[in-house]
Amino acid sequence: MRLIEPLLAEMEQESISTARVLERVPQAHLGWRPHPKSMSLGQLALHVATIPALVSELAAQDVTPELPSFEQPEAATAEELLPALHSSLARAHAALGGMDDQRMLGTWRLLSGGKEIMAMPRVAMVRSIMLNHWYHHRGQLLVYLRMHNVPLPSVYGPTADENPLTAAASAAN
Repeated sequence: MRLIEPLLAEMEQESISTARVLERVPQAHLGWRPHPKSMSLGQLALHVATIPALVSELAAQDVTPELPSFEQPEAATAEELLPALHSSLARAHAALGGMDDQRMLGTWRLLSGGKEIMAMPRVAMVRSIMLNHWYHHRGQLLVYLRMHNVPLPSVYGPTADENPLTAAASAAN
């Protein structure tokens, strides 16, 4: 098995929970932000939807010559979030899916002003900056949703609003 395969399988598995979270984003509150320094709900939701593509396309480079812009666009509508996620997943597969183990173990570098500010094996970059970063922001998005009294979907188990364990037991009876 190639090193990239379990990472792509994890991305696909996690995309199911991510889609359930994005489906709950309320159109009426896309411009809301909990603090002036925070992303708006629409910015955060679109960021969550697009992280796989954005990071995987950076990971496909040997050297990223400058920090990418951290200016996050805001979703214009809640309806664009799921298509953005599906497009992002397809782009991530295209960028990473063909990589062999030698490429995954190769060093990815980020430069700023011509100076190296980060270097790590590509496999570590995908794990930490794509996947872990994605989960961090998905959790942040769940907090935003809770602050708007949106019922939270199950991600790794029951929430106060949804318990897939009792739903599965009820369906079996």
